Amino acid sequence: MNYKEKFGFGCMRLPQKDANDPTSIDQDLFNQMVDIYMEKGFNYFDTSYAYHNGTSETAIRKAVVERYPRESYKICDKMPTWALTSNEDNDKFVNEMLERLGIDYFDVFFIHNINVPWLKLAEKHGSFEYVKKMKADGIAKKIGFSFHDDSKLLKKVLDKYGDFLDVVQLELNYLDWEDPAIEARKCYDLCVEHGLDVYVMEPLKGGVIVNPSEEIKDEFKKFNPDKSIASFAIRFCASLEHVKIVLSGMSKMDDLLDNCDTYENFEVLTGEENEFLERMALKLRESVAVACSECGYCIDACPEMIPIPEYFNLYNTSKNQPESDIYRLYYDKLGDEKVPASECTYCGTCIEHCTQKIDIPEELEKVCEHFEEGFSPYG
Repeated sequence: MNYKEKFGFGCMRLPQKDANDPTSIDQDLFNQMVDIYMEKGFNYFDTSYAYHNGTSETAIRKAVVERYPRESYKICDKMPTWALTSNEDNDKFVNEMLERLGIDYFDVFFIHNINVPWLKLAEKHGSFEYVKKMKADGIAKKIGFSFHDDSKLLKKVLDKYGDFLDVVQLELNYLDWEDPAIEARKCYDLCVEHGLDVYVMEPLKGGVIVNPSEEIKDEFKKFNPDKSIASFAIRFCASLEHVKIVLSGMSKMDDLLDNCDTYENFEVLTGEENEFLERMALKLRESVAVACSECGYCIDACPEMIPIPEYFNLYNTSKNQPESDIYRLYYDKLGDEKVPASECTYCGTCIEHCTQKIDIPEELEKVCEHFEEGFSPYG
């Protein structure tokens, strides 16, 4: 098996010139990263209508489509399920995506983020039938959906539509593999039973896996000082037989080079390494205050537009690095441009959109208590 074929370039977290502006993609750096990625024989790019507020597709056009022959790369894009208001919207969004990318067909096309609320929208507006026709018309070579829910819902969707689909994109990593809320193993097994390929997103769980406590970092160094924490997570996913693509969101050149090294010198995960990762998963769950993958779907659902992932990130950092000046950073975010975590109205809208099944209002309350008890911004 050629494991190099499994390395996908995820374009949800591209390098930015301004950390607070997702549209400020550093095009020059992205171009350089694409060149190295392509030169080393990798060729799969994953994007979405929504990534970087709609500018990810444009960045791919500039870095890939306008600079490389069409047959040399593959592009996956996704229908913005949450934005559908009519059957005609399917056609409208697909045409817009094709135009942004500067291509006339997709190598892979997904219905984006199937969960309980968005499955209803996709079915109401005929998206499954639409992508089936896309494949018949040659607009998409392979079709499927990205999934963020439990195995019960996945079985329901696959039983109904699996006979004409090719791929399911799952959140899959060693931390979620046996997690009773995410059910990564059960979801993987269901896809295999239905004869579908599995593409992996969030192999690092939005950075949670590669930003652990110092104690866990030391454990990895002792186990194997020559391999990065990220490489273990990537190899866990890519070693699975029915996983065909593992996406890596890379915002820095170092991330790209580390991932290239992992695939160019790929080693299937050993039994001893699997056991080690099982132990690390247990320790990670104990050390992470909130297992947020920073996907951002909760922000779109929140009536108050609270930057929930940012607060959870600060909370996790504060718990793992209590000596840091993270308290000051938390209060710095409560400026004119940020809605305070205390503005949560407990409406619960965010919960059904959370890919990690987090009780967000309850955790936001803990965030407020933690920072208010630990620090006064006034001295």
